[in-house]
Amino acid sequence: MEFTRNNRQLLSKIATNDRHGENSPYFDGWKAYDSNPYHPTHNPRGVIQMGLAENQLCFDLIEKWILENPDASICTAEGVDKFKDIAIFQDYHALKEFREGVAKLMGRVGGNRVTFDPNRIVTSGGATGANETVMFCLADPGDAFLVPSPYYAGFARDLGWRTGLDLVPVDCKSSDNFRITRAALEEAYEKAQRSNINVKGVIVANPSNPLGTVLDKETMRSLVSFVNDKNIHLVCDEIYAATTFSSPRFVSIAEIIQDMDCNRDLIHIVYSLSKDMGFPGFRVGIVYSFNDDVMNCARKMSSFGLVSSQTQFLLAAMLNDEEFVGNFLRESSKRLAKRHHAFTKGLERVGISSLKSNAGLFFWMDMRPLLKEQTVKAELELWRVIINKVKLNVSPGSSFQCSEPGWFRVCFANMDDQTVQVALERIREFVLQGKEEVDGSEKSKHWRKQNLRLSFSSSSRLYDEGLMSPAHMMSPHSPIPHSPLVRART
Repeated sequence: MEFTRNNRQLLSKIATNDRHGENSPYFDGWKAYDSNPYHPTHNPRGVIQMGLAENQLCFDLIEKWILENPDASICTAEGVDKFKDIAIFQDYHALKEFREGVAKLMGRVGGNRVTFDPNRIVTSGGATGANETVMFCLADPGDAFLVPSPYYAGFARDLGWRTGLDLVPVDCKSSDNFRITRAALEEAYEKAQRSNINVKGVIVANPSNPLGTVLDKETMRSLVSFVNDKNIHLVCDEIYAATTFSSPRFVSIAEIIQDMDCNRDLIHIVYSLSKDMGFPGFRVGIVYSFNDDVMNCARKMSSFGLVSSQTQFLLAAMLNDEEFVGNFLRESSKRLAKRHHAFTKGLERVGISSLKSNAGLFFWMDMRPLLKEQTVKAELELWRVIINKVKLNVSPGSSFQCSEPGWFRVCFANMDDQTVQVALERIREFVLQGKEEVDGSEKSKHWRKQNLRLSFSSSSRLYDEGLMSPAHMMSPHSPIPHSPLVRART
């Protein structure tokens, strides 16, 4: 123990602080899955991963394009003549063809209502790196950003772990469909001011993670007006832009400011190919700013997380194939809509509702009626039942800083159709079991509460608070503690 203490003293404050977010139930659910992953034949009673926002619905289209375009890779006979040119040093600006392809995609996703300048494209190692890069450019340690809640559980890590930045939640209410209001922004800002917190900006995800909703024009104009009045920054995380599968359409902040009298130096966009194209493993993140100083700084910082030139070369060919991109986006939208409908309607049939949504790789499930009391403690108790008994990894709303207990994020695009049916059947059995545990005359009132009184043996409570730290959880694939936090941004 003494050696361990002394050894930790040799490390930096970043290496030893707890701002990385490792103890969040959001990531604990990943560990539960890693230790007992579902497989239809090898492990049919394993945990189904519904906490990973990954888009696997259109890999067949990608694979078909790759087979038809072998010269897009420098690792094929058809493309090897480009190997030397791509393998040697590339400057921080990234390949011209790649920046052009990304700019075209961003414009197309926004309905071609705005044109993005390829010279303002700065690459980074995924949206995680892009978000952190923006924060390094805009804020100093101890400064803060307002974040409308519920918000992405990894923001604490992405935005604040290494930068020393603080996040101030802006509480949004289910009674208003979690809409971001000027009043809520003002309240959070003034509260921060009274606490001597220096607010440098607001960051929002559009479409929202975890809500699966898009921001309307009125809300976006209100956000721009707010930051303009306060002379602070607005960062729009638009990494789910092309996952919109029904109306209303996605609107980029770049479109909004075209007809507004505002300081464009305050507006910045983060984009990625991880969600829209389903490429989290390629680690392609994008910083796009209307502020020249931010662009210059971000480009210097990009040297710490450049996207592989081999990856850029392949994606440049793909993204500049306009026919393929158009077909891909249309088909992706159809498949997301179909999968979203299958899940949400399947839950409705057993009496579980969700927030109306039209984008993202997830939906916001309302489990408030199943809580024995409206507290975070009760939410986490229900979550443990779902992990331990139902064997589904869904993410509790408290991980997303939701002010109302009982909401859960459910990811639906990272599995095949067979697994969808297994997941829905498990939920159905769980709900029906609860209904059967009470008298018929009382079940409509009490069955949900009764279901939470399931007793657990010590062996079944694998994921209690005290057992879910990285020191206790070991991956079946590695001799060292396995952390899902080093994976692609979700």
